[in-house]
Amino acid sequence: MARTVLTEPSRAIAEFRLLPGLTRPEAVADRVSLATRLAVLPCGGAVRLNIPLVAAAMQAVSGVAMGIELARHGGVAFLYASQPVAAQAEMVRRIKNHKAGFVQPQTVPPDLPIARVADLAAAKGFSTFPVVDAQGRLLGLLTRLDYAPARHAALPARDRMIPRDRLVVGREPLTLRQANDLLMDSHQSVLPIVDGDDRLRDLVFRKDIQNHLEHPDEVVDARKRLLAAAAINTHDYRERLPALAEAGVDVVAIDSSDGHSCFQAETLAFARQACPDLPVIGGNIVTADGFRFLAEAGAAGVKIGMGGGSICITQEQKGTGRGLGTAILEVAAARDEWHRRTGAYLPLIADGGIVTAKDMVIALALGADAVMLGRYFARFEESPTEKVMINNRVMKPYWGEGSPRAREWRGARYGQATFAEGVEGYVEYAGPLRDNVAETLAILRSSMSSAGARDLAELHREAVVEVVSALSIREGQAHDIQVAGPPTGFGAKAWGV
Repeated sequence: MARTVLTEPSRAIAEFRLLPGLTRPEAVADRVSLATRLAVLPCGGAVRLNIPLVAAAMQAVSGVAMGIELARHGGVAFLYASQPVAAQAEMVRRIKNHKAGFVQPQTVPPDLPIARVADLAAAKGFSTFPVVDAQGRLLGLLTRLDYAPARHAALPARDRMIPRDRLVVGREPLTLRQANDLLMDSHQSVLPIVDGDDRLRDLVFRKDIQNHLEHPDEVVDARKRLLAAAAINTHDYRERLPALAEAGVDVVAIDSSDGHSCFQAETLAFARQACPDLPVIGGNIVTADGFRFLAEAGAAGVKIGMGGGSICITQEQKGTGRGLGTAILEVAAARDEWHRRTGAYLPLIADGGIVTAKDMVIALALGADAVMLGRYFARFEESPTEKVMINNRVMKPYWGEGSPRAREWRGARYGQATFAEGVEGYVEYAGPLRDNVAETLAILRSSMSSAGARDLAELHREAVVEVVSALSIREGQAHDIQVAGPPTGFGAKAWGV
């Protein structure tokens, strides 16, 4: 017979409720902090987010647009690994170069034809190019207003650039605040930064100043660039991980339905040797043994969950998996014991089976530091898929990384599997990320306030959570009335109403 048979059923997130506690003045909703740790850094410290939401590493969820917009709002999107290494690395570069304090410029020589400049602008997604000589000295600046590709195609860049003597230029050493002040006092949209020999070092953009004011929760690196996250697999990590590190990725996660494996230990060992400063999150696991295995292997954080996602059929196909609520409880207890014993705190990410804001706060209360969401983000404008009309409803395609569609990419995480672990379907379009996330965060803050917690650390310490019966779940929903109209808000969208 089996070595161990557990007769107590595992619990899904939906089977738990958070009991109210004393709401103190410092824990009212508008004072609740949702800041969290995503991963520990090898050199000490942590990768920190301002909201505990991360987008799953899926083709139908996390592309460049999602990575940019979610980072602006305080979270991160893990770029999917089921694509060529160069393509994923370019995604990282596009996020890192989208917004920054000091931007590493793409320069052009003075004799480059404007037609080539226009080609560069189309390929890179931006249109401002400093013109430099062979020694890197600043000669001028080309912006989108300085040339018309059709009219000026044959002219060299020097003929259309704003010359150096007409530019306001910053000179090193210069802080970002000083650069911003200089830029705001000028009539320019961009400020070149040069060294003592007039060699170009960086650019600072006016639009980035405004973006920061509009997105106070954005998460950035030391150079004020948006955080970028990406997934790797246990097949081509020797090529993929260094390429992502070179592109500037801030944190990576190993993407696997079963993280309790020798392959993850080998991947983590390689990461420590090849990219010692890059935090690598392990997973997915659902047991205390799985957590300890990854912690001992050097994981910077651990993802929890197997088979709970809306498009995942791992449990049905393989008979392996666990209810996410029970998995978080057991792994969080192992994490806390590890912390007491070693002094090292490893963040936990709950992944799969989380549908509503209610599910999110329960996962956090049970011990998770962040929640990874696929279906939730797949519905938004920023997901990579195109909108389609089905029965007069606007929908977006959604498929799992273990589905036949994702597995068509050779070398992806399921490249060696001979069966599917995911399905394809559609989710109802919900509009832009900013509107949906704002409502979700309001619910999270209100729930934590009701529980008397002013931040996630206090929620972990003080939350009281209980299992509820099926009748209790029904009792907590609208019942025994004729509803006047369709529900509105996040709950309605989440359930597909």
